[in-house]
Amino acid sequence: MPDFPPPAPPAPKKPRNWVIISSAAAVIAAVIGTGVFVVNSRDDNSSSTTSAATTSATEDAITAAIEEPTPEPTYEVVDADSFTIELRTTKRQCFGSAGCNVTVEPELTYLGDSTAIDPDAVYEITYEIRGDDSGPVIETAELSDQTSLNYTPTSISTASSGTKVSAKITDVLARGY
Repeated sequence: MPDFPPPAPPAPKKPRNWVIISSAAAVIAAVIGTGVFVVNSRDDNSSSTTSAATTSATEDAITAAIEEPTPEPTYEVVDADSFTIELRTTKRQCFGSAGCNVTVEPELTYLGDSTAIDPDAVYEITYEIRGDDSGPVIETAELSDQTSLNYTPTSISTASSGTKVSAKITDVLARGY
């Protein structure tokens, strides 16, 4: 065995800075040259008077667009006749001839295009539930974001298991935010 280690391999040559800088400059020059060529080729097909007229017309259109206020969007008027309501029974506990305890939730259907109502408004939909022993029960649901309905389930007591429970929309109030 020799007493000395084998010679180290030669270090790889690093590219010189001027090669990198020259390559980058060539790429930038090619991009700029292509842009200038494209712009000039578009301008060759038109005369200078057309170019000036187009510039003036464009500036006038921009000025007019800035000065004209954008019209406020219009939305459908929402009232009690805009909805139908059904009640969904979610819980029923009957006590023979003593009647039943019933929990109901409103199922509202908008009769128009829901995208035509104000998305920023909250609609308070008041409805009357009939069939409770002690008389009608008034509740309110809130419609927001055109499709999001918030309500509280309603518990009522009926005289018998055959009592028909129904609902009618009495009022719609729109609050804007």
